[in-house]
Amino acid sequence: MVRPVEIPVGITISSDIEERKGRTKPFKARIRWVNAASGERESISESFSTEDEATQWISDIKARANAGIDPSTAILTLTDYGKSVMHLAMRGLEPKTLECYMAGWRKLVVPTLGHIQVRILSNGMVDRAVHGWITDEIGQSSVRNALAALVRVAEQAKRDGLIDINPCRITGWRRSYKRAAVENADPRTLALRDFAALQKLADALVSASADFGTRNLVTYAGWGEVVVFAACTATRIGEVSGVRAMDIDTEHWIWRLVRQTTPGPGGLHDKDPKSKRDRFIPIMEEIRPMVERRIEAGDGNPMARLFTGPRGGRISTAVLRDATHWDEVVTMLGYEHLRRHDLRHTGLTWMADAGIPIHTLRMIAGHGDLATTQRYLHTDHRRLKSAGEALNRFLTGPWSPNGPQDSIL
Repeated sequence: MVRPVEIPVGITISSDIEERKGRTKPFKARIRWVNAASGERESISESFSTEDEATQWISDIKARANAGIDPSTAILTLTDYGKSVMHLAMRGLEPKTLECYMAGWRKLVVPTLGHIQVRILSNGMVDRAVHGWITDEIGQSSVRNALAALVRVAEQAKRDGLIDINPCRITGWRRSYKRAAVENADPRTLALRDFAALQKLADALVSASADFGTRNLVTYAGWGEVVVFAACTATRIGEVSGVRAMDIDTEHWIWRLVRQTTPGPGGLHDKDPKSKRDRFIPIMEEIRPMVERRIEAGDGNPMARLFTGPRGGRISTAVLRDATHWDEVVTMLGYEHLRRHDLRHTGLTWMADAGIPIHTLRMIAGHGDLATTQRYLHTDHRRLKSAGEALNRFLTGPWSPNGPQDSIL
């Protein structure tokens, strides 16, 4: 149980930094103080990669202590801080409104941002969280309620002196839903035209990754492989991140999709796919050599992930965007509209044009409603013309006095 926020007057704290060589984060910063209420001596510590980061952490805690904030409060995560101040942040709301706000907080804010310390919460973090919700097709009213709750909690943190400005007041996110409406009407317009265009995009993204997590400007080919695999299997980036070697049947070249990687408390986590059931995805011949290379890279480990970042970590749509400078690259190629999710639209459009039966396409996509899959079908004007000509022949031909007759074989 998180204790209520206490604001004692004039806390005096002591601090030190200990260097522990040989560790990933060798600099351990520690502060000590006397609890104004109990008189007991308390302490908190945190490890950092550099001494400057440790020094900055101590400075931030001291600044908040001078403002009368308990040091243990200054390092609370958003989830814990929200528990301690929710009655203050939500005061004045009607019960029905409060219920909606709290649902948004529990279902969206806590899983996505709850692990982050309030003092380091930024506008960029909130913007990425909202973008992720929209990409996951969360309803506009749910996003609005989650943001409203988040803004209120952040406003309380501002009043408590934990943050200087409220980073949760973001604008422009509703425009993404207008774009989604266009996408829902005709997702085919968002697809890349052919495999050559996809390969050109993948190569450009790999080239742009040279300055992200690499040394000596070495590019990372894995980003391009993620993009090609996502488009050719018509899947989401989170689903690509979740695939393991044991999921691929290399005899029949079928991928059994059983998990996806999504953001959650403490980082990225694996969970069931969005459709809540397994899907079976065909792997086209063009990308099979690449898939074989990825399986071999796992050294026979069936649990090995096929696709990871340059340091072996899990990937997400936000990681892919930042690592490859996605927005700049697609603009340079003339695909300003293209998002990571449009790789899925590309694959489904290609499959529909290849003549894959609608019910099979629905199972590959994991759509609950057949009407959703039908959006990817192309209107064949030649067939429509043939249908019109057949009707014309029927109407202008000889008529039976008894109406249409079944032919006798």
